[in-house]
Amino acid sequence: MKVLPFKIPKSSTDTLIVQEDNEIVLYDKFHQHEEIQISIIISGEGNLIVGDTITDYKPDDVLIFGSNVPHVLKSARSDQKSYMISLFFTKESFGELFFELPEFEDLSNFFRNSGYGVKVLSQKQKIKKQFLKILRKEERLDRFMVFLKILKLLKTARVQTISSFISKRAYTDNEGKRMATVFQAVMNEFNRDFSLKEAASLANMTPNAFCRYFKQRTNKTFFQFLIEVRIENVCRLLSKETEITISEASYNSGFKNLSNFNRKFKEIKGVTPSKYKKRLHDSHFV
Repeated sequence: MKVLPFKIPKSSTDTLIVQEDNEIVLYDKFHQHEEIQISIIISGEGNLIVGDTITDYKPDDVLIFGSNVPHVLKSARSDQKSYMISLFFTKESFGELFFELPEFEDLSNFFRNSGYGVKVLSQKQKIKKQFLKILRKEERLDRFMVFLKILKLLKTARVQTISSFISKRAYTDNEGKRMATVFQAVMNEFNRDFSLKEAASLANMTPNAFCRYFKQRTNKTFFQFLIEVRIENVCRLLSKETEITISEASYNSGFKNLSNFNRKFKEIKGVTPSKYKKRLHDSHFV
């Protein structure tokens, strides 16, 4: 199995691929594929990396990844299964000019936004209902009709692009494996110290070459990436464990200096950790 590019299993007659992932660990390798992917998280939570952005995923999240958009979903818990339903297709799956028909003119924003990764903000329960329905359909035509309903809902849904930067440089298999190795090491062990020398060695590169290589492909330095992974974990801890203190969450996520953590948190999230925690607390009582 190649890390990049990743091939979606399908038969020679498949045009729309419907896939269920119901595992302790979702496919947590940094990967890309030709197909556009529309997924809904039924259960499970964790971190999501798309391009230059690290965010989270949780139940009922609807996610869209455009063709060849590198991404990875890392489950947060090893004691809980994650269940995701996905649809895979290309713009040419149903005919070279299918999506050029006037009836699909309003989908131009959908295809454009998918190139940066998308989180859907509205219509999620209606979309979920259609995803569950498509699993019950055995006839290809029936599945295709449900797929069109999902596209119609996505056309009018409010969405948020995930990333602001997607490297247009095509990844070779070797480059993909290098990035996947580094990403996986950080996402599995973000709470320990990482040196630049160690990160570079994971990619089989010198530190100077690795710095340039990583920045070109993610639009950030390796240590910026590491800090963002740690802060996403702090946010997850604060949202899930109401009794945990900010200092405990920061220390458990790899920060050894509280004042440095507070500064980095505000830079990335736009608010102080205490205000962030207060918002979480207030939302529980809305």
